Amino acid sequence: MDADVIVVGAGLAGLVAAHELTSRGRRVALVDQENAANLGGQAFWSFGGLFLVDSPEQRRMGVKDSFDLAWNDWQGSAQFDRVADEDSWAVRWARAYVEFAAGEKRSWLDGHGIRFLPTVGWAERGDLRAEGHGNSVPRFHIAWGTGTGVVEPFVRYAKQAARDGLLTFHHRHRVDELVVDGAAVTGVRGTVLAEDTSPRGVASNRDAAGEFELTAQAVVVTSGGIGGDHDIVRRHWPERLGTPPARMVTGVPAHVDGRMLDISAAAGVRLVNRDRMWHYTEGVRNWDPIWPGHGIRILPGPSSMWFDALGRRLPEPCLPGYDTLGTLRHLRTAEDLAGHDHSWFILTRKIIEKEFALSGSEQNPDITAKDRGAFLRERLLGKGAPAPVDAFLREGEDFVTAPDLERLVDRMNRLTDEPLLDAGRIRRQIEARDLQMTNPYAKDAQIQGIRNARRYLGDRLGRVATPHRILDPAAGPLIGVKLHVLTRKTLGGIQTDLDSRALGADGTPVDGLYAAGEVAGFGGGGVHGYNALEGTFLGGCLFSGRAAGRAAARQTA
Repeated sequence: MDADVIVVGAGLAGLVAAHELTSRGRRVALVDQENAANLGGQAFWSFGGLFLVDSPEQRRMGVKDSFDLAWNDWQGSAQFDRVADEDSWAVRWARAYVEFAAGEKRSWLDGHGIRFLPTVGWAERGDLRAEGHGNSVPRFHIAWGTGTGVVEPFVRYAKQAARDGLLTFHHRHRVDELVVDGAAVTGVRGTVLAEDTSPRGVASNRDAAGEFELTAQAVVVTSGGIGGDHDIVRRHWPERLGTPPARMVTGVPAHVDGRMLDISAAAGVRLVNRDRMWHYTEGVRNWDPIWPGHGIRILPGPSSMWFDALGRRLPEPCLPGYDTLGTLRHLRTAEDLAGHDHSWFILTRKIIEKEFALSGSEQNPDITAKDRGAFLRERLLGKGAPAPVDAFLREGEDFVTAPDLERLVDRMNRLTDEPLLDAGRIRRQIEARDLQMTNPYAKDAQIQGIRNARRYLGDRLGRVATPHRILDPAAGPLIGVKLHVLTRKTLGGIQTDLDSRALGADGTPVDGLYAAGEVAGFGGGGVHGYNALEGTFLGGCLFSGRAAGRAAARQTA
């Protein structure tokens, strides 16, 4: 055999699985269709947020968290409704993952040298129901180094294992088929792609230069999801989210193409929950793109006003940073909006300086470089917007500024094929909101949310602007941001048991085959159910990749 175990996909889940295998003396063939520059896959580009429960960072910030609270939040968000079938293993994965996040995860990450910012972010604040979707408390722990820092130790382990003769890299090898012998998966076949020296993330050629076949005792599939292929996204777009947008921006590199899902199904694997997906509504076109259609997600604080394409303020819980898929569903199903693929933020300079963050390792150079001094200067002590945000404000085609609302709306209308926004209508809505700022009480749910957020020290210090009127000239100029749907994550995929063994149509494990990461719905074929609590995608790759590597090591002992 060419190896004890073949790992398909050199992203985070694949690298973690490979480390678990090589640290136990197994010989690994690591196969990926991209070149060596792309080790770490899309995790490299992420913000590096990780979901932890009752962590030292939370406790230092005065956050009281517990397994029971987190598990209640997870169940309310996941809304598992296929527990006798497609969710049968996903529910078990979910509980195991929350136990991991409340227990061993923090020390395990620390053992790999992964450290965290002292503040904890409050992502996905939810749908405003105690039993519904959302995080009751801040749980979004950002790693020093962002996603690059999370990936780095596992890249280092793989390179060391290669030097030790335990791991062989097979870059530019595209898997086209899982080799099945009898009832067992015994290897992979595919195409050797022509050499391509493109930088990380840049779309590479698909020119065939030969064929290959590798054999092993086991295969671990960790090939990612479908977010780079809009046609596949639209094919599986669920009816509950309305009609898919005609135009979207892309939040992952082009190699995130979902090919291995159907290839695995052809080998007898069961795919589940393919109608569950996670896309953002706060995407903007990257003024300095790396991959085709490159979009960046704004991670907003709670203060920007959100309007649909026709200039109507979005209803709660469609508030910035609250309910990702609830907002997507509203924008794709509300009356008169089916033909429009965008929405708008209207905010002030004061808000953008304090509240805007951009998702991505390259958009956060201070954190990615682990430069604590720069982080303090840029985020907490500095004046003005962080440099990457300011660059979008100056260069981004989706950003407009103006000294007054009428001129702002005029400039916003120039960004669409026809002028859809009426300045008078928008003024009436903003003035009604601004009236709520005159005393400490308010009936406006967004104003209540802003004040609630500022009770949390982490938000007050670095994420939520001092409450003010949008039309206060002292807070200006005014800013309009055109927002697009940004493709990101697949929430369903290969159904697996708690050892990451891929299951067949009859529910029994396919001998010799494992799956981890996004291709497996981050565990069990859909550990998130219908909604993510954020910080759970990288974490799902770590947890399921670890389980797959350990189980495959036992099989090949």
